Amino acid sequence: MLNTFIKTSLACAMCFMSVNIKAQTDSLQIKIGEKLVAISKTYTDIGHLQIRKITIDDKSRQIVINASESLSYVPFRPDNTEKMYNAIKSLFSEKQQKYKFIIRTNGMNIDDLIPNFYRDKNIDKTKKFKRKATEQLVVNISKPYKISSGLQNRHIAMWQSHGWYYEQKLARWEWQRSRIFQTVEDLFTQSFVLPYLAPMLENAGANVLLPRERDIQINEVIVDNDGNNFSSQYIEKNNKAVWFTPADSGFAHIKEFYVENENPFRMGTYRQIETVKDEDDESYAEWIPNIPEDGYYAVYISYKTLKNSSDNATYTVFHKGGETKFAVNQTMGGGTWIYLGTFAFDKGCNDNFGVRLSNVAKKRNKIITADGVKFGGGMGNIARRPNPKGLERSNTKSSEKKSDTTKIIPAIDYEYEISGYPRFTEGARYWMQWAGIPDSIYNRNENKNDYIDDYSSRGNWVNYIAGGSSVMEQDKGLNIPVDLSFAFHSDAGATKNDSIIGTLGIFMTKHNDEKFKNGISRYASRDLVDLIMTNIVNDVRNTFNDTTWTRRGMWNRSYSEARVPEVPTMLLELLSHQNFADMRYGLDPRFRFVVSRAIYKGMLKFIADQNDCEYVVQPLPVEQFSAEFANDSEVELKWKAVEDKYEPTAKPNQYLIYTRIDNGDFDNGIPTDSESCTIDIISGKMYSFKIAAVNDGGESFHSEILSVYKSPNEKETALIVNAFDRLSAPANFQFDTVTGGFVDRFDHGVPDKRDISYVGSQYEYRRDIEWSDDDSPGFGASHANCETEIIAGNSFDYPLIHGKAIIEKKDFSFVSCSAKAVENGQVDLKKYKITDIILGKQRQTKTGAGKNAPQFKTFSEKFQTAIRDYCEHGGNIFISGAFVASDLWDSDLIIEKDTSFAQNVLRYKWRTGMASTDGRIKGVSSALMPKCGNYEFHNTLNQQSYVVEAPDGIEPADGAATTILRYSENNISAGIAYSGKNYKTCILGFPFESIKTDTERADLMQKILSFFQNNKQSILDKH
Repeated sequence: MLNTFIKTSLACAMCFMSVNIKAQTDSLQIKIGEKLVAISKTYTDIGHLQIRKITIDDKSRQIVINASESLSYVPFRPDNTEKMYNAIKSLFSEKQQKYKFIIRTNGMNIDDLIPNFYRDKNIDKTKKFKRKATEQLVVNISKPYKISSGLQNRHIAMWQSHGWYYEQKLARWEWQRSRIFQTVEDLFTQSFVLPYLAPMLENAGANVLLPRERDIQINEVIVDNDGNNFSSQYIEKNNKAVWFTPADSGFAHIKEFYVENENPFRMGTYRQIETVKDEDDESYAEWIPNIPEDGYYAVYISYKTLKNSSDNATYTVFHKGGETKFAVNQTMGGGTWIYLGTFAFDKGCNDNFGVRLSNVAKKRNKIITADGVKFGGGMGNIARRPNPKGLERSNTKSSEKKSDTTKIIPAIDYEYEISGYPRFTEGARYWMQWAGIPDSIYNRNENKNDYIDDYSSRGNWVNYIAGGSSVMEQDKGLNIPVDLSFAFHSDAGATKNDSIIGTLGIFMTKHNDEKFKNGISRYASRDLVDLIMTNIVNDVRNTFNDTTWTRRGMWNRSYSEARVPEVPTMLLELLSHQNFADMRYGLDPRFRFVVSRAIYKGMLKFIADQNDCEYVVQPLPVEQFSAEFANDSEVELKWKAVEDKYEPTAKPNQYLIYTRIDNGDFDNGIPTDSESCTIDIISGKMYSFKIAAVNDGGESFHSEILSVYKSPNEKETALIVNAFDRLSAPANFQFDTVTGGFVDRFDHGVPDKRDISYVGSQYEYRRDIEWSDDDSPGFGASHANCETEIIAGNSFDYPLIHGKAIIEKKDFSFVSCSAKAVENGQVDLKKYKITDIILGKQRQTKTGAGKNAPQFKTFSEKFQTAIRDYCEHGGNIFISGAFVASDLWDSDLIIEKDTSFAQNVLRYKWRTGMASTDGRIKGVSSALMPKCGNYEFHNTLNQQSYVVEAPDGIEPADGAATTILRYSENNISAGIAYSGKNYKTCILGFPFESIKTDTERADLMQKILSFFQNNKQSILDKH
């Protein structure tokens, strides 16, 4: 009995001790979790964190803490890892605090998750995806500068999410995502990649490879040795070496459309020749397109890569701006379309326009091949139908395993159907077929499911173009050494409280023993993800003063686009296209620029760190630009560099001046070291200029465009001031958690040059209407009537349009400048008797959540001072703009001195906004001016001019001014003229440059100029 009692007591005690120890352990785990979450919140919201196990090894004096995956979302740095260790140590005994602590998450020590870029010591060489950068696919050898600390000799493969695709189950073409908030993800991501990210990377010296069409030009001209369309011409000149046709297959465009398993790069022949070194022995091939209409066309070349191919074949593109030369390495990239650049061409078949390939090279007896050349993006020509042998029932997502591969046999025999959409809108699967990629890459589901084929093709495409290169030596492919790949997406999900969903990054290591094929750790991808996310979140928060922009996780998950490529890869989910708060930023061109620049910087820093190189970030665009006559035969250009507050390396060390003459296009630029330059001009010719800043990291985006004209019969010089620099998202509203959205009928916003992502106006504003399918997406649902249209925005080229109208008066010259050049005293208005101020759609505008002060005010305080001083000294001023009055009277920021300036200096006042719906104007009799004619301005979305959907009705401020124009539909005053003792004004409530025809603009401008030159004065003002 006693023994039994003792045993029972001991058992109870042991049980109590076990329970107590477990309770202590559980308590410790909770405390550790709380400490880690508190520190992590400074960097990212990791949500719930579980401490799964604590292992204390007194023998090795080591404590290992295993945390759940969410801790791995933290962007680890030396300082925050030290904080975590110090915080955790304080929870242990004094003796144990001297142990070595290891915190693990997702199978890795947190110290090992610090990107190499942020380490001063303990560099992880297993993550160095290093290659010797001596070979580059394409180099523009006409650029007048060299890049030494950018992305020269680098190749980046990337794509912009989804695209228009054939849904076999429904026997129709459709988007892969829903039309929501005036766009669709399939196009929305294009609005970052095509106008911003790809050019930034190329300006840094990189070759950017896309598995989707990059050219928005819907026309396409193919010129080829096997035959041409539009009566184009393929020409050869033979000299010492002779062109001939080998037995192998090459490209031929012989079909109206292509069906499954058809490859146009195996339907024809190509031409071949040996290289020579002496230019006197030159042979060449020439492709002369018959261009269907004036415009910009991407130029793609194709050729065959052979064992003895030349690594520097010289192609010359002859275009409206002159000629641009490229060195193309034909040892890589053979058998597909290779992009050279986008150039302006005139309509027709012109011997001055086209592409020439020379056989003169650095090394003789190498092989140069010639095949088709493509001008323009074109329309889709891949035809699809439901697979008559059966198609898959479900569209499995890239992050999922196939769950239902049941076949459906189509009930009827469908005909083949092309998309009917521009090729740039289509998914990667169709571009790959047109570009000669093997069907084993894009047709992995054997024509049963295009949805799956589209996303699964992209990663395999990366491996195909890299196959055979230094990064994938044992594989067959195009031999292009790809440095990284990048998938640009916008995630899904919505909140009803207008909070930001924000940025998510995805990579994948759990594949092939966590190594790429070249043996480098796949954790290099995590470094890439961290760098890009860090740059995006920091730049968005800093630029827009919005600390609520959410940094989400860094997921190590098996998404096809993150798993398949055998190079460092990131799948970016920038924001949620379904969330209104995110899209208030997402539709703004300024946000798109900032995000794209952040991604470019992240890639640059990653590649530089991987290869132990110094990096320099390309500069920001210049501003405060002016172009004034130095004398009768010279124009003086001045500008100012813009400081990048967040990137100290982004300082220019020289500038490029690009020149356009008359109706030509811009040349290749001339360099200068200073912020001013004098250019020779010839009277009777129109000159236009733009400036780019340059440093060792590459070239900035260009400035606005200014124009000048020196009349051979000059009696007067007018100054044109471009004060229209607004870029913005459409107007939006929000009403608690009930309604909200974009209302572009009031203000469509201002795209940057053009918008390629707009599908139609939003029509569902009720927040409680939920998504049911992509055809019924609920809150944010939008129309589809514009989804193949290119919508014109701010061209930043309006002095040309105004100037052409001015010089119709043959004795007039003109110069131009930016508003900032006037505001900062660089240009003195008083030098000119007549000044034309372009306000376009300038108005005070917020970005996103509106944490920053509004930008783009029509008349800043400095601008008002300069104009007032000008008028007091006898200047005559012409101003036009859609919000010339609304911005001062009908806004949330009304200031009395602003309205006083408009009434007492410019002599007009606001009557109404939304003054016209049909865009028609008529002249009316006036005591000051001859009666003007009838005019029309662009009041609907179009490709030629930004839309003026809400022009102002303006009235004379007093009896000294008079109405000269009225809107035809309602007789509301559209324009006023004022003639005083010292000066005259003419103010229009619509933008002058939005008038539809050159003839109408010239007619109105001549009447305004004649009014300024006439000494006739207002009767009331005489008294």
